Amino acid sequence: MTDSAATEPQHQARRTPLTHVHEQLGATLTDFAGWLMPLRYGSETAEHNAVRTAAGLFDLSHMGELSVTGPGAAAALDYALVGALSALRPGRARYTMICADDGGVIDDLIVYRLADAEYLIVANAANATVVCQALDERSAQYDAAVTDRTADYALIALQGPLAARILAPLTDVDLTEIKYYASYRARVGGRPVLLARTGYTGEDGFELFAAPEDAEYLWTTMAKAGAGDGLIPAGLAARDTLRLEAGMPLYGNELSRDVTPYDAGLGWVVKLDKESGFVGRAALAARAAAPAQRQLVGLTCQSRRVPRHGYDVVWDGLVCGSVTSGAPSPTLGVPIAMAYVRPEVAAEAAAAAEAEEAGLAVDVRGRPEPATLVPLPFYRRPS
Repeated sequence: MTDSAATEPQHQARRTPLTHVHEQLGATLTDFAGWLMPLRYGSETAEHNAVRTAAGLFDLSHMGELSVTGPGAAAALDYALVGALSALRPGRARYTMICADDGGVIDDLIVYRLADAEYLIVANAANATVVCQALDERSAQYDAAVTDRTADYALIALQGPLAARILAPLTDVDLTEIKYYASYRARVGGRPVLLARTGYTGEDGFELFAAPEDAEYLWTTMAKAGAGDGLIPAGLAARDTLRLEAGMPLYGNELSRDVTPYDAGLGWVVKLDKESGFVGRAALAARAAAPAQRQLVGLTCQSRRVPRHGYDVVWDGLVCGSVTSGAPSPTLGVPIAMAYVRPEVAAEAAAAAEAEEAGLAVDVRGRPEPATLVPLPFYRRPS
């Protein structure tokens, strides 16, 4: 995305509770999924590297927050989603998906169980309305209420290896007790938040669900507390390269209505053995039992020409798949991509990579650029 695209008329885009802060910081703003969002504040590479080495602060208030409450909430979600959400303990979170009858992914979600009869679901901004409608329809036979609460929350993410050190003096909870994919009612800077140890960067970090009126105070408080440790604000561009290095899927790229969780290598989220049926179960069971038609793989490129979404992947001169996401990797120093290819090609290309043989390429604007198949993710944070 170019800066020129970011300067197109944005009067119809929704503003987050932090838009004024982004404007003061000189961010390049862009219309993303109907929201006016910071693309970058200066150098997206510097923002990326700060998250890998220190910490970054993200505004995620464009994400959709949906609540499912009532005595039948757990049963409703077991039916509506592919995971077993009734087995989720209060205070914990789970990555899952909502699928159509044919098994195609409507959206990937994070579900937080706040209490026995209360769940908070975070959906992608572009899909929030569709997910809310689907949940409402699928919950009709249960004693459960679905409410779109996006306007009730500001969502701020503090991500990076120093995130816990920066946040610890500001909160009343012991961060060493918060496990990955857990959430606590807490106070940060004296303001009430739902504090979750979740993120989309491949680093340790936290996401804070707060009242919109507290957003600027929380952002400023954390930014000030982390300034000496190298904390800087980070925009959508850095968030995308961070999640790509971490091998995390993006809806509209790796995931879509034409893709099942099994296609994306995420079949583990599907709980076919749930006692209750769920929407898409028959199609997903058939897909699980059938030979794979495509496989999501990682690619690194030797040249500086970057593979982008939709570019053809070529094996021995013939098209064998398509790039889903691609970008220069600040951490690896080379262009990287995720792509769907035929399973037999994935096996042959993996063997070729081990033997340091050629054969795999990405068609970058009419010219094949040599590529190497590598395991996903491209990056794992040090343990």
